[in-house]
Amino acid sequence: MKNNITIINEQDIKDMVYEIRSQRVMLDFDLARIYGYTTSAFNQQVLRNADRFPKDFKFRLERQDLENLPISQKVTSGIQSRFFNPKGGSAHLPYAFTEQGVYMLMTVLKGELAVKQSIALIKAFKALKDAALATGFPLEKLEQRVGTL
Repeated sequence: MKNNITIINEQDIKDMVYEIRSQRVMLDFDLARIYGYTTSAFNQQVLRNADRFPKDFKFRLERQDLENLPISQKVTSGIQSRFFNPKGGSAHLPYAFTEQGVYMLMTVLKGELAVKQSIALIKAFKALKDAALATGFPLEKLEQRVGTL
């Protein structure tokens, strides 16, 4: 089931990239929003193609992963209200997708919107890499530190 569709820009995407477990990742609820799906429908598409998402492409977050995020990122992304419920709640923790996982999503999700949003994601990832290189940080060290993003 698709929900409201918003064409995203490069800055929006950069704000949705988190560093978790020494990798830069995007979370399922942000990716669902990008592609115009509810989180549940998005994850159903991923589950239907589970063989395309090995552990180094997608993993389920643990509460500790969320607790280790900077408070600014928790508040900006809505993670603060979504997963830090004082009553505990039974919400499932989100899936995190590495750059390779996001690229694999591009082969799974079809349609005109998926193509447009995939192009925006590719451009944002390239801009992130270019920014890292512009700082003089060796690419090999960057890849060791944050995966391949």
